[in-house]
Formats: sequence, structure tokens, C-alpha cells
Amino acid sequence: MKHSLFLLIVLVMAVSCNQNPDGFLIKGELRGDFEEGTQVFLKKTGDNGQPMELDTTIVVDGKFEFSGTTTEPDIHYIFVDKLPGYTAIIVEDGTINFNAQKDSLGFAKVDGTLQNEIFFSYLDKSKELSQQARSIQEDMQRASSVQGNEATVMALNDEMQELQDEYKTFEMDFIKNNPNGLISALLLDRAISMNTVTVEEIQAMYDALTPEIKETKPGKKVLDLIAQKKKAEEASKSTAIGAKAPEFSGPNPDGEIVALSDIMGKVTLIDFWAAWCRPCRAENPNIVAVYEKYHDKGLNVIGVSLDRTAEAWKKAIKDDGLDWHQISNIAYFDDQIAKMYNVNAIPAAFLLDENGIIVAKNLRGPQLEAKVSELLD
Repeated sequence: MKHSLFLLIVLVMAVSCNQNPDGFLIKGELRGDFEEGTQVFLKKTGDNGQPMELDTTIVVDGKFEFSGTTTEPDIHYIFVDKLPGYTAIIVEDGTINFNAQKDSLGFAKVDGTLQNEIFFSYLDKSKELSQQARSIQEDMQRASSVQGNEATVMALNDEMQELQDEYKTFEMDFIKNNPNGLISALLLDRAISMNTVTVEEIQAMYDALTPEIKETKPGKKVLDLIAQKKKAEEASKSTAIGAKAPEFSGPNPDGEIVALSDIMGKVTLIDFWAAWCRPCRAENPNIVAVYEKYHDKGLNVIGVSLDRTAEAWKKAIKDDGLDWHQISNIAYFDDQIAKMYNVNAIPAAFLLDENGIIVAKNLRGPQLEAKVSELLD
């Protein structure tokens, strides 16, 4: 009986020490002059990229709490009514301690769980380097306002470049040293978006992440971005000057399928455009002039539209007098032909010789005519 009672006491103590074993508990403390009942908001980023409110509580004796469940670690934000700024935290199972001074939410101290320990160790160093960058920028502004300080400005520029290199090295080393951190997956996401490292380096750092981090939303996103990046690089190689243009086909305004191989001439221009694209519409008269001048000599053109609606596409063809083959999947930048040719901005153009080899890219106006003339005259 005594033995059973002892086990019961131990069990009760264990449960009381871990107040929220099956979810998260945020225990917040705000220092400063606060009105009782001040609202505190727990938010996360919604699908539209804007903060989405998840929960609201109030401050009582300078303290507040949030609790709930979560399926995986995720970035959330704490806002306090009528106060500037916010604090980013990682919501995960366990007790998360939040401590901040009024008017300094951006410098809150958050600890108590593994992901927040890793996250805020990153933020501490990041803030230090950011402060150095602001100091250099202020020095540059002062130096630039004084004549004869060119040497000082150049030296500060060099110092800023060194700091940027240091920041990049810090982030890459942080990812490698913290493969179990959610922030590591988020940093990989940003590195891919900013093209700061090669896809091979990203792949190696992703492979080193723990299985738990790979299974989070940011981890899965990084894997998708790596695949997209590799696909884009392959597309870039396949559409480089000297490569044979990839074959494609699509519906014309009458719904008939037209293939590149069906309309090849001695010289063929693949023109990616859209009715909504002002630079494309401005370039159309130049293409019309070149086409009318050289079509009888062997120039063919096929337009690939990235329009959103068939109505706008067909109207633009008529309005601009585009008297050549046109196709469109009405898919905007999700168009598979655009992805095949690694087109992420328009206008974009590829000029092919009679063998379908890409001989020039993105020529406009006089440059386009000069190259067509060179190939046909």
C-alpha cells in the first residue's frame, strides 16, 4: 500500500511539473505601466501573407497566458494592444516563457522549449550584426554629405561588403550547426529565394536536417523549392544558346493544337507575351514589322501567351495585328511551356535557326531585325 502511494505521489509531481504535456503553454510577463485588461494577441501568417489572429487574452497583474495544441513547431507572433512592434516565437509542445518590457516587444526574452532556444540564439547574433550594419550605414550617410570624403565612403562600402559576407557565413554555419532547428529550414527557404548559395549547397544542408524538421511545413517547402530550382536549372541548360529548342504544343485561338515542329521556318521566333504585359504590347509593333519584312524569306513566329483569360488574349491578337501562329493554355506563369523554357518574366523571346537550334534570346527592336537579317539575307 505504501509503495502504491509513493508511485501515485511521484506521478502527481511529474504531471504538475509539466503543466501542459500534450500542448503548449505560453506564460507571459510584461514589465512597465500596463492597464489591467490590456489585450494580447497570438497571431500567425495567413495564406495571404498577413497576420491572422488565433487567440486573444488579457494582461492581469502584468501577466498573461495562452494555451492550446499544435501538430508541429510553427512561427507565431505576439502583439500587445496599443504597443508598437511584436515578438516572433515558435509555438511547440511545452511551456514557453515570454518576458518583455513595455515598448520593447522586439527585444523580448523567450525560452523554455528547444525550438525557441535555437531561434533566439540565432536572433541574438542576427541583431548584433544588423546593428553593425546600421552603424556603417549612418557613417556612410554622414561621410557622403561631406565633399572630399570619397575615400572614406569607399572604405565604408568595403566594410559593409565584409559584414554582408560575415552575415552569410554566420547563417550558413548556423544551419549546419543546428540541423534540429525550425529556423534552419526557414533560413534555407530564404537562401533559395535570394539565390545566395548553390542548389547543391542547399541540398547538402537540407539532407543534414533532422527527420522532424524535414517533416515540418518549412522543411517540406524547402524540399519542393530544391526540386523547382533543379528543374529550372535543367530548363536553363536546355534553352541556352546553342541548345536545341524543346518541342512543345498548345491550343490556338480556334482550339486547334499547334506544335513548334509544325511551324518551323528557316528562322523561327518563339515569343512569350500576354495581353496584360505593357512591355510586350509595346514590342509587338516591332515584331510585326520584322515579320512582314522577312516572312516571305523564311521567318515564322509563334506566340506563347501567358494570359489569364482567352477573351483578353484574342482581343490583343486582333488589336495588335499579330498575323502569325498563337497558342495559349490560359495559365499565366503556371504555363507548362513557360516553365519548360524557364520563363519567369515577359516579354521573353527565343530565335531559332532552321535546325531548331537557339541562336539568340530576348532580342528586341533593331537588334531582332539585325539578327534575322543576318540569318536570312
